[in-house]
Amino acid sequence: MSKYIIRRTAVAIPLILAIATIVFVMLRVALPGDPAKILAGDRASPELIEQIRENLGLDRPVPEQYAIFLLNAVQGDLGRSVKFREPVLGVIAKAFPFTVLLTLLSVSVGTVLGLIVGIVTAVKRGTWVDNISIVFVVFFYSIPTFWLGLMLILIFAVGLRWLPVQGTGTWQHFVMPVITLGIGQAALIARLTRSSMIEILGAHYVQTARAKGLRERWVILRHALRNTLIPIITVVGISIGSLLGGAVITENIFGLPGVGRLAIEAIHNRDYPMIQGTVLLVATAFIFVNLVVDVIYVYVDPRIRYE
Repeated sequence: MSKYIIRRTAVAIPLILAIATIVFVMLRVALPGDPAKILAGDRASPELIEQIRENLGLDRPVPEQYAIFLLNAVQGDLGRSVKFREPVLGVIAKAFPFTVLLTLLSVSVGTVLGLIVGIVTAVKRGTWVDNISIVFVVFFYSIPTFWLGLMLILIFAVGLRWLPVQGTGTWQHFVMPVITLGIGQAALIARLTRSSMIEILGAHYVQTARAKGLRERWVILRHALRNTLIPIITVVGISIGSLLGGAVITENIFGLPGVGRLAIEAIHNRDYPMIQGTVLLVATAFIFVNLVVDVIYVYVDPRIRYE
């Protein structure tokens, strides 16, 4: 296992390097606007703009900028933010805890709710419970995140005045964002759990467990559910990786100072160092989560072994 982890880590290094290179080139080619002019203002003199461009290193050739960026990144220096005028890592470190908290809460709520609904609908297959649950699962899975977030604000914040619209002061501030992100996660896991459970409940080893006189609860939880966890773990891992990169729409709707909102502000302000830093964070989060998921596979299914 240790050799596999080392090998995966070694493969991740050139992958992160490739992503950093693509982002660096795209920012210089595809993103319009001059950060120096945006920072200086519309009425700034050409001399001031040139001075700012020199301070940011934008007056140097692009290959030289790229070499400096890589050299500094290896040393843990992603540059200084154009907007905040602080080190990029420091700004991301302030925003990252909010994104981590939102991610863990949303994925946890969505996973638990999805497993419960998926198991119940599989066991009650063909009944009115299954039919009604399928309708709700398809409905919530199809709802756009931004629309659901706005509807929650309209109902619970504006109409009923039960929850605050924006901010992070209390636990109430996270209720609507967690529901917004968790409901789609729950619907996806419910569909996946139901289809896997229906197939496994008809397997020979499940029938054997029932023939031995085991309670139906233990048959479902210990024999059937455990063999459905592999695809569920994969979905959960992908969700965690994507949300750690920033739930862009949700964080902007509810005013959460997370990585997603930080990335949007960086794009609006042509903040090259901040954009590069957030993208590298997304890439690293995905790679790390995928590695953790591969390790969990071994403990969930002993048949899986990595050479």
